[in-house]
Amino acid sequence: MVTDSSEWVFLLHRLPREPSAPRIALWRAIRRLGALLLADGLVALPASARTIEHVEWLAAGIEEQGGVASVWVARPTAGATTRLLAEQGRASVEDEYRGVMREVEANAELSEVERRRLVRRLRAELRRIGSRDYFHAPGASAARDRVEQLAMAMAETTA
Repeated sequence: MVTDSSEWVFLLHRLPREPSAPRIALWRAIRRLGALLLADGLVALPASARTIEHVEWLAAGIEEQGGVASVWVARPTAGATTRLLAEQGRASVEDEYRGVMREVEANAELSEVERRRLVRRLRAELRRIGSRDYFHAPGASAARDRVEQLAMAMAETTA
């Protein structure tokens, strides 16, 4: 993951309003990547070979759906801009980690079978969140610890 990105990949896009399915699919793909919405039709990610490739795939899909897209790699002229973008990305992911922790707390009284499913699902969720945690949100380790504590509590009750 990126910790201090001086370069960003930008996707500037426009899709026809109808049908709406391609717009919804694009929004979901952008969300899965953890891209920051800067303005209507403009999203950004820290530039890496992986993120550039993903954004280029998105652009190709937009054009296949009759839209217009361009991919740019750029460097903000002010360091404050980079810090602001990083803070926005970190805050978004931090909210997701807090959601995982809340789910662990809310489901502490499940049966063993239900706990196993929950641990499996939350571990998968942590992997998904981690794939877009470009700036190492501080809640990552706490969320992982809570899920592993739940797993260990399960192991202790079955031993």
